[in-house]
Amino acid sequence: MGLPPYATFGQRVWYYTFRVICALIFIFLITPILVVMPLSFNSQDFFTFTPEMLRLDPAGYSLKHYEDFFTNAEWQRSLKNSLIIAPIATIISVSLGTLAAIGLSQSHVPFKGTIMAILISPMIVPLIISATGMFFFYSSLGNWMESNLGLDKNFVGYIKVILAHAVLGIPFVIITVTATLVGFDRSLTRAAANMGANPVTTFFRVQMPLILPGVISGGLFAFITSFDEVVVVLFVGSAGQKTLPWQMFTGLREQISPTILAVATLLVIISIALLTVVELLRRRSEKLRGMSPG
Repeated sequence: MGLPPYATFGQRVWYYTFRVICALIFIFLITPILVVMPLSFNSQDFFTFTPEMLRLDPAGYSLKHYEDFFTNAEWQRSLKNSLIIAPIATIISVSLGTLAAIGLSQSHVPFKGTIMAILISPMIVPLIISATGMFFFYSSLGNWMESNLGLDKNFVGYIKVILAHAVLGIPFVIITVTATLVGFDRSLTRAAANMGANPVTTFFRVQMPLILPGVISGGLFAFITSFDEVVVVLFVGSAGQKTLPWQMFTGLREQISPTILAVATLLVIISIALLTVVELLRRRSEKLRGMSPG
């Protein structure tokens, strides 16, 4: 919607100034991504634009870095680890975060503010502090599982990283599901109970269909958090659990390879796709709750 015809001069000035400020902020945020993506097609092993690229010469562009990513054993092993760890951590985060959000939405729960603050603290406390605490906790837990349960050391390493990433993802699920529950009609669950439905049936047949957009949105945020996380996995994991971000971090420190740019571009595309899904789910949730026109 544009300006009304009766807008004052000051309102018109602010209208356009505000849009210019938003455009500048958007450019500031998006410029690093716009620089990385073209560089991933560099035909040379450089992190800078070559003269051929600046002249838009086809000889200056190549897909060899993408080919290296899909054929290099180290990169593929890291990708496999990320595809194992992130989905399992997301399932745990969604399960526990959804239950916590539903529990905290009950009016009779005492100290809800304190409990909520504790549950979302992993996204507030500096990550290096959380990673340090997780290192000591999961080290002891891993030693106990190896000595008392006889589990394989590599398998225990996966368990530790998955649990650590689940802890980081739970706050996102709690926040999104709690926001969805704000507009939830409690009379629906009471009506289901009056019709003889038990709590489990009421949850899956009445509550879940209505809060599903918030659950999926939280799951997507938890997945992105796990898939992109590097600090905690450096503390908790070992070489056998080297994830894609860890491999990128190692590549920057030990062997500077332009393949990192190709991987970064792929991660950006995946993130954009997931965030698009989140936005579509948000709009669907608003329509289901009657907050926007159908």
